[in-house]
Amino acid sequence: MNLKKKPVTGMKDILPREMEIRDYVIRLIKETYASFGFSSIETPGVEHIENLSSKQGGENEKLIFKILKRGEKLKLSEAESEADLVDGGLRYDLTVPLSRYYANNANNLPSPFKALQMGNVWRADRPQRGRFRQFMQCDIDILGEPSILAEIELILATSTLVGKLKFSDFTIRINDRRILKAMAASCGFPEESFDTVFIILDKMDKIGPDGVAKELAEEGFDQAGIDAYMELFRNVTPDLAGIRYLGEKLSGFLDEKIAQDLVTIIESVDAVKTANFRLVFDPTLVRGMSYYTGPIFEISIDGFSGSVGGGGRYDEMIGRFTGTQTCACGFSIGFERIVMLLMEKDFQVPGAGEKIAYLLEKGISREKMLEAFREAESERAQGRQVSMNMMKKNKKFQKEQLAAEGYAQIREFFR
Repeated sequence: MNLKKKPVTGMKDILPREMEIRDYVIRLIKETYASFGFSSIETPGVEHIENLSSKQGGENEKLIFKILKRGEKLKLSEAESEADLVDGGLRYDLTVPLSRYYANNANNLPSPFKALQMGNVWRADRPQRGRFRQFMQCDIDILGEPSILAEIELILATSTLVGKLKFSDFTIRINDRRILKAMAASCGFPEESFDTVFIILDKMDKIGPDGVAKELAEEGFDQAGIDAYMELFRNVTPDLAGIRYLGEKLSGFLDEKIAQDLVTIIESVDAVKTANFRLVFDPTLVRGMSYYTGPIFEISIDGFSGSVGGGGRYDEMIGRFTGTQTCACGFSIGFERIVMLLMEKDFQVPGAGEKIAYLLEKGISREKMLEAFREAESERAQGRQVSMNMMKKNKKFQKEQLAAEGYAQIREFFR
C-alpha cells in the first residue's frame, strides 16, 4: 500500500509563514482577553456522543466525526445499531464542552466565570475557502451573569481584539432570538415550526425576500401569515428605530424589556468602543445553533462574504447537565478566517525583531565557527533573531530564499 503525502481532505499542513501569524494572533488573543478578566481553560478534543448529539448543536450534529468503542467494548458482529458501535466523537465546537466543564467544576470556579478557550474542533463539512474539517476555534464566555453586562463586555472585548489586528470598518450585527420568535408567532407560524422558518429566513442574504417567501410557501405555511411576515421585514430598519418599531408592533408577543435591553447594548457599546466598527440591528440574523435563548451577534469584514465570528446567549444548555439553570453568553471569533485574511493582505507580525542569517563556508575552521556563534549569541541578547546556515554552492539563490523569509541582514563567515 502506497503512503500518501497529502493531508486528509479538509485538513492542512501549516507552513512557517502562516505559523508565525497564527502564533502572533494567539498571543494577542490571550493578552487582550486577559485584560478583560478572562481566564484560560482547556477541554478534551473528544466528547461523549450523548453530549454532542443532544439536539443543541443544530446542523453541526450531522457533521460529527464519530469514534468507535475500543477494545472489548467494540463487538462488530453483535452490533444492531450505531449506539452499539459509537460512544464518543470529536467536538464540533467549544460551547458544548464548556457547558460540561462548568457543570463538572462549578464548585471550584468563581461566579460569574469568565472563560477563554482555544482549541481545534472537527466537522465533516464540505471544505471551501476559509472552511476546513479541522480548525481552531477561539471562544470567550461569561457564565452566571444574567444581565446584559455580559453581552456588552463580550462585544467590547471581541471588537477590541479585531481592531488590534488592524481590521477597520468591520460590522457586528445583533439580534435576539426572542424577537425572531415573536415575529414568527405574531404572523401565525406555529411554535413547532419555528426552526424550519428560521432556517429559511437565514437564507435572506442569498435568495432575497422573494426567495424566502417562496420557500415558506413550499413548506405549506399559510400565505396570509407569509405576507404579514415579509411585511414586518420590509418595514423594520437596521437601527435603534427598527428595534423600537418591533417592540411596539409585537406587543403581546414580546416583552418590551427585551427590545429596551437590545437598545441599551448597542448604545453602551457605541459610547465606549475603542475599535472602528459598526454595531447594527439585523432582524434577519438567526445563527444556526438552536441553543441560543437571547441576544445573538455576528461579525463580518468588508471584502469577505462569510462571517468571521459570532455568538450569543444560551441560558438553558448548562442546566441540561446540572438540572439548575445557569445564565451563559459567549462570543467566538473565526480564527482560521482571520488568519487567512491576514495572510492575503501580507500582514507583517509587529515587533518580531530583526532577522539576521549567518552563512558559514564549508570547511570553516573551529575558531571562525565559534566566533560566529559568539556573535550570534550577542545579537540574540539584543532581541534579534539569528539563523546559522552552511553556505551552499548556489549562494545567490540561497540569499534570495533567506531574504524571502524576512532575513534583512546576511553575514558571511569564511574559513
